[in-house]
This record gives sequence, structure tokens and C-alpha cells, in this order.
Amino acid sequence: MSEPVAHRALTPDAPYPAAVRRTMYFIGVTTHQSSIMKVFPRWAEYLGLGDVAIQGMNFQWHDAPEHYRRAVEFIKRDPLSCGALVTTHKLDLLNACRDQFDRLDTFAELMGEVSSISKDGDQLVGHAKDPITSGLALEAFLPERHWERTGADALVLGAGGSSIAITWYLLQKTHGRNRPARIVVTNRSTPRLDELRRFHQRIGADIPLEYHHTPTPADTDAILATLKPGSLVINATGLGKDAPGAPVTAQAQWPAHGLVWDFNYRGDLLFLELARAQAAEKNLQIEDGWIYFVHGWTRVIAEVFHIDIPTSGPVFDELARIAAAAR
Repeated sequence: MSEPVAHRALTPDAPYPAAVRRTMYFIGVTTHQSSIMKVFPRWAEYLGLGDVAIQGMNFQWHDAPEHYRRAVEFIKRDPLSCGALVTTHKLDLLNACRDQFDRLDTFAELMGEVSSISKDGDQLVGHAKDPITSGLALEAFLPERHWERTGADALVLGAGGSSIAITWYLLQKTHGRNRPARIVVTNRSTPRLDELRRFHQRIGADIPLEYHHTPTPADTDAILATLKPGSLVINATGLGKDAPGAPVTAQAQWPAHGLVWDFNYRGDLLFLELARAQAAEKNLQIEDGWIYFVHGWTRVIAEVFHIDIPTSGPVFDELARIAAAAR
């Protein structure tokens, strides 16, 4: 059985100690606070992974490239370091470390991000799992034929790696007529918005897209007010988890019959609190990031340890139950 590890994250200002058992890393901002530290040992036991461990690596938002490079080089060279899940730093890490990877999967190349690091023999491989996991999580709560029935919009707050992935999923022509009437993306700074615009142009996006610079939550409120009834509002900013606060204010007017989804499941979750204040009045369906957490981690664990984990059915249901019990 896997032994629980102390929830003390590694930081780039100290040497990385060699792993003493097969170890998976969690590259983020506040990894020591994540439920995965309790969930992983129980999942590992259920999945029969043997003597394995998880270890957090904390970085500052948009950290120095040399910090990412040192972490990736350590994982690559350390014999018992098997790989990592990357959150928050997905774009920055690949920008800093692209030459350190021997291979990138199709989505990593397309999205320009890495959310999962694994080893294939002596090769270090970068993967982008969010296009798969965000779609699985969305479909778990989205009403059937929602976009086709409502003609509603999708508003994505934040323009990082998760936003690239979920907008890619929403734009897929395989959905036929069941796509948002309009996708709107906001961000506090403009460079990421420009990157996202170029990405959408590159993949041939064929439904209306808008990009809005929203340096303050009040700016976001103004965008929120333009949404059609039934629209989906996603908090993909990290605010409420990695930093306190929310990308909207208490005065924000949510779309009637709307869907409100926070990619976060821990932290102050102020975004969800503000939505719940209008939930009855506006008939809102409100979702946190828990099912996204379960899909995201199980996909990466499968890649890192080279095992098959289904995305539905009895095994997945048991993994979700184990996670919920440790939440």
C-alpha cells in the first residue's frame, strides 16, 4: 500500500531530493492544500500501483523560466521520478522547457501547453489532457442538446491553458448544431487573449468569438450582463483557489437559467458564493470543479504509471467514491 506523504511542497529555491520510491509530482501553486494529497494513496491502493508516492512542487504564477527548467530536468533524470501533473503553469512550462521534451502529443503541440509529463523508456513526453478532461467534466452536467435548444452563449473568464482546452472542445464541429451561439473570453491582461485569438484562428473556429480585456471585476460584470438566458459562465482564472477573490463583483447579474461552473473545487470559492446568492432568483445550475478534478487526475495517473483507467463505468465510479470520501 502507498504510504501517505507529508503535505510539504518542494520549491525552486532548494535542491530537489532524489525520489526513494516511484513518485509522481504535482506542479502548481498551492499543491500542499489539494485533496489529491489524501486521495492519491487511496487511489494507488485501489489501482494496485504498489509503493508509490505523490509530491507537490510549488511555483509562483508565471515563475522564472529557469525554475521550470530545473524541475523538468530533475524529473527527466531522476530514476524513480515517473512524471507529473501540471496545473496553472501549463503554458509557461512548455514555453520554458520545450527543448527538454523528447516528444509532445498531438494536443500539447496544438494547445502549446503541457498538463501531464510522463516517461516512455528514456524519453520524456509532454501531454495536454485538458481538451479531453474538460469535455468529460462538462458533459457530466450539461443538459442534453443544451446549446441547440437554448441558443445560449459561453463566457470563459481567463485565457490560460484551461480556457484554450474548453474553447477547443466547445468549437468542435462534431457537435453539429449543439454548440454555443457565441463564445466570449475575458482576461486581466492582453497577451494571453492575443495568444488565444491566434489559436482559434489556427484551428479555423467557425462560430462568433469575442475577446475582452477586463482588468477589474467590474469590467467582467459588464460582459456578464450581455449574455443570453441559459448561458454558461466558467471561472478559469484560478481566483478563489490559488489567489483569493473572484473575477466578478457582488453586483454581477447572472444570466437567467444559466449554468455557472468554477474550475476550482477548493479555496474561498467566492465566485460560487456570488452565484449562489442569485441562484433561486435566476434559476442557476451551479457546479464546482470536483468532477473535473477526478477526470483530470485519473487521466494523468493513467499516463504516468502506464495503466488503463476507464472514464466511466464501475472502476471510475469507485475512484470517484474513494475521492469523495477523502474530500
